[in-house]
Amino acid sequence: MFQSKRIKFAVAIVGALAATPVVAADFINILTGGQTGVYYPLGVAMEKIYSTTIDGSRPSTQATKASVENLNLLQAGRGEIGFSLGDSLRDAWEGNKEVGFAKPLDKLRTIAAIYPNYIQIVASKESGIKTLADLKGKRLSVGAPKSGTELNARAVLGAAGITYKDLAKVEYLPFGESVELMKNRQIDATLQSAGLGVASLRDLANSVAINVVEVPAEVIEKIGAPYAVGTIPANTYQGQEADVPTATVINYLVTHSDVPDELAYQMTKQIFENLDQLQAAHAAAKAIKLDKNATVSPAPLHPGAEKYFKEKNVM
Repeated sequence: MFQSKRIKFAVAIVGALAATPVVAADFINILTGGQTGVYYPLGVAMEKIYSTTIDGSRPSTQATKASVENLNLLQAGRGEIGFSLGDSLRDAWEGNKEVGFAKPLDKLRTIAAIYPNYIQIVASKESGIKTLADLKGKRLSVGAPKSGTELNARAVLGAAGITYKDLAKVEYLPFGESVELMKNRQIDATLQSAGLGVASLRDLANSVAINVVEVPAEVIEKIGAPYAVGTIPANTYQGQEADVPTATVINYLVTHSDVPDELAYQMTKQIFENLDQLQAAHAAAKAIKLDKNATVSPAPLHPGAEKYFKEKNVM
């Protein structure tokens, strides 16, 4: 009889444990870009922020090929938040097959518009490249194939009347690898779409004499929104003695519709309430502002993000 009571007691304990809900940790996979770009250090900073401010979260940072890959991964549910350029996000939402989106990515939801990318075309001084027209017959790296940077390259060159066929050679390489080829005189120039002061171009300018090539306003006007006129300030890179006009494209943090509202709310809130940590990770984050511009996007806001913006009266 005593043994029977022990068995019944054990069964009761197991039953009680089985009935107790298990609270799953919130996995937050942060999709970034190459390690020499701006997305990656900001993603690492976000990982640190989320790990200390979102209870039960398990954040991680993943290096990727950036915008296009990030958006496809988010649509597939293989990430919770990722970085993207505005034109890539627009093309993903609309389903632009030519740039790598076989159909509209209807699960994408916006967390926030953040800082602008600057189209930075940097040539070795010895190449003689000073203008967009000078790129004809030269060797240019345009970023990873169908990355946000490469889409920017197609847009800018196209508006200037230049096709890839007009170039002596086209390399499809990430930022760091492009810089190494320039150091070794294997290419003449690199086009990098990133925040100001990107590590790869700082490294390049510290190694070889450079020219930063202007993207004129009339070229930007031909492309149209979401491209806008911007300026790379003098001395952003060593040897760059004057301001250089160029094109800008806004960056976004993006999630997907299957992410719970409360998690999306916290991911949004902790970004804007810990901007100092992002700014410490990269100067590009100094352009992130909590205002109505943060809510404007080609894709709908996630309800969790919308809740935060309404709380802050910026909707």
